[in-house]
Amino acid sequence: MRYSSRVKPISYLKANAAEVLKNLGEQREPLVITQNGEAKAVIQDVVSFEETQETLALLKILALGNQDLAAGKVKPAADVVARLRSRRSTG
Repeated sequence: MRYSSRVKPISYLKANAAEVLKNLGEQREPLVITQNGEAKAVIQDVVSFEETQETLALLKILALGNQDLAAGKVKPAADVVARLRSRRSTG
């Protein structure tokens, strides 16, 4: 996606808010809002925002896992499975 085609001044947003919101929902592409010729904000539809947040959360989990791996904070899968099975049989 080329963000350069999705750039509008804040005056456009003010004058066409309902249309902008409708287009955001239909096209699911973010819109860059400028003020005095400088990019100041990005707006997007709620569904895309939620998907982005979920993706970021998954990436954070992966990064934390990689940090644990690098720090040696790992256990062999067989050991974990054995521990879980022993808990199930004693409980």
